[in-house]
Amino acid sequence: MATSSIASQRAGLLFVAPAVTLMAGILLLPIIAVAVLSLTDYSLGSPDFDWVGLGNYVKIFSQSRYQGMIAATLTYVLVVTPLSIGIGLGAALLINSLRWGGAFYKTVYFLPVMATLMAMSIVWSFTLHPTLGIVNQSLASLCHVDALQYWGWFNRSCENGFPLWLGDRNYAIWTVCFVGIWQGFGFNMVLYLAGLTSVPSELYHAAEMDGASSSWERFRLVTWPTLWPTTVFVMAITAIKAFQVFDVVHGFYDQGAGPSRSAYVILIAMYEKGVKENLIGIGAAIAVLYLVFVLVVTFVQKTVAVKREQEA
Repeated sequence: MATSSIASQRAGLLFVAPAVTLMAGILLLPIIAVAVLSLTDYSLGSPDFDWVGLGNYVKIFSQSRYQGMIAATLTYVLVVTPLSIGIGLGAALLINSLRWGGAFYKTVYFLPVMATLMAMSIVWSFTLHPTLGIVNQSLASLCHVDALQYWGWFNRSCENGFPLWLGDRNYAIWTVCFVGIWQGFGFNMVLYLAGLTSVPSELYHAAEMDGASSSWERFRLVTWPTLWPTTVFVMAITAIKAFQVFDVVHGFYDQGAGPSRSAYVILIAMYEKGVKENLIGIGAAIAVLYLVFVLVVTFVQKTVAVKREQEA
C-alpha cells in the first residue's frame, strides 16, 4: 500500500510539473526579475549598473511627481470603482424590470466596453476640445438662459470661456474618471444581469407576504443579499481594471489634448520612465508598486468574500 501511495504521488507530481513550470516561467520569474531590477539604476543597453537598494522607492514616495502619480491613481480608482458599480447595478435593475426593449438597452450600454479605448480617446478629444468640442459649444449655447446665471462657476465661464477639460489640472483627472465610468459601467451591468437571473422569484413572493411591499424593501431584503457574491467579484474586477488605466490617458496625450499632470497615473509613469526614458530601475520600482496595489485589492476581495461566507 505504501509503495502504491508513493507511486501515485509521483505520478501526480509528474502531471502537475508542466503547469507549475510554465507558471513559474511566465509569472514568477518575471516578477522576481522586476523586483531585482527595481533595486538598481539599470538602463537598457548599459554595460553596467549600480545597486541603489531602496533608493528608487524612496524617490517614488518623496518626489512630488511620483506622489502626484499615486494620488491620481488612487483618485481614479476610488471614483471610478464605486460609481461604475453603482451605475452598472442601477442599469441592470432597470433593464431587468423592462417588459420590452431590454435587448436594445443592453446593446447600447455595452457598446463602450467593446470599443477600442484608443479610438474612443480620439473621439473624446474632439468632443472635449476647448473651442470646437460639442461639450463647450453646448454649454456656451446655454449662457443666455437666465435660470442658470445664479451658478457662479457657469456665469464666470460664460464670461471667460469654459475650461480646458483635459488640459486644466483642476479638471483633467475628473474628466478621465468620467470617461472611465462611461466605458466601464456596461461591463458591470452585464455581470449584474447575470446575477439577477439567479435570484429565485419565490424569495420575492415570500418577502411580499412578510410585508415587503415596496421596491426598495424587496431590493434591500432579497436582491442585494443574493447579489452580494456577484458584487464582491465586480468590486475586485473593477478596482483592478481601474488600476490598469492606460489606453485612454495615453490616447489623450497622443492627440495633444492633455491631460495635465494631475492625470499622471501609475501605468503612464511606468511607460514613460521604463520605455520612453529607458530608466529601467525606476520603471521596475513603479511596476512593483502597481503589483502591490493589485495584490492588496485581491486580498481584500478574498477576505471580504470569506467573511461573508462564514456569516452566511
